[in-house]
Amino acid sequence: MRIGLVCPYSLTFPGGVQGQVLAMGRTLRRLGHEVRVLAPCDGPPPELFVTPVGKSIPTASNGSIAPVAPDPAAQLRTIRALWDEEFDVVHLHEPFAPGPTITTAMLKPAPLVGTFHAAGYQPYYKRLSALASWGAKRLDARICVSDDALELIRGLIDGEIGVLFNGIETPRFRDAEPWPTDGPTVLFIGRHEERKGLEVLLAALEYLPEDVTIWVAGQGPQTEQLQGAYVDPRIEWLGRIEDDERDRRMKGASVFCAPSLGGESFGIILLEAMAARTPVVASAIPGYAKVATIPDGQAAELVEPGDAKELAEGISRVLADGERRESMIELGIARAEEFDLDRLCGLYLEIYRKLISP
Repeated sequence: MRIGLVCPYSLTFPGGVQGQVLAMGRTLRRLGHEVRVLAPCDGPPPELFVTPVGKSIPTASNGSIAPVAPDPAAQLRTIRALWDEEFDVVHLHEPFAPGPTITTAMLKPAPLVGTFHAAGYQPYYKRLSALASWGAKRLDARICVSDDALELIRGLIDGEIGVLFNGIETPRFRDAEPWPTDGPTVLFIGRHEERKGLEVLLAALEYLPEDVTIWVAGQGPQTEQLQGAYVDPRIEWLGRIEDDERDRRMKGASVFCAPSLGGESFGIILLEAMAARTPVVASAIPGYAKVATIPDGQAAELVEPGDAKELAEGISRVLADGERRESMIELGIARAEEFDLDRLCGLYLEIYRKLISP
């Protein structure tokens, strides 16, 4: 099949949707399909199969900044790429986000699949409910990545909506070379903004053992403020890191910490850490709890969101209790395997085939 994947967010910046689109592109190509990703890029395309459609304009969304490209030039490049590629099927991620996905829905050059990632309070969706209703009718198949995302979309559109959770490239994290460490290390990866809860983790350092180091990857609007407020040699500010370094640090860390305060529809990054055999300590928000809670037990240590002391206690328990740590690792590996991208892409390929069958 010749498959187009359209992402509204700049692939230059890390994000859950961007990562999922690129991972799907790599997996579908490995499975023998021709794939192009159409998306904004603010630098060189991250993969050879990416067609850049323009630069992004930072836009406030869900307590964060979304790097979207709603300008006319980006839409013209999107239209040109869609006509040139002659896709058998086009898969839109976040179909209602401003920019290439809405343009593709309007043009509809082939059967369209739409995957909705957002969850929680989305004022943008509410304001554009009429557009959402119209756009949904352009989609031949509609999928949400979580039950929380489904709850949001159900209030805006009618008709059948499936749920297919996001997937991960399991071997990539399992086989990474561990980043060397000198002692217990806690890894945070994410945008430095209130929603991601980095400040809660930094405040928790006061209650952690003296030999614990915190690796802080990423950057954002809170970076300078947090660096000024938390001056401690145990904190290593890594800035934005390449994917290879991210994978290696995830494999080498003693604990992966996700202290988000909300707004996460699904904890894909928790699964990546689990695949890397790294214990996870995370906030007990709905998106994370659904990843961590399984019939055999808890695949992650869940703590009250926003409570620095409880977060520190959760991290300390995982570091100190070897039996609990090994149990979490084994449960995490099994949980991550459930979301392997080969399996997810196989399910999407079934949808694609049904849409293009005569």
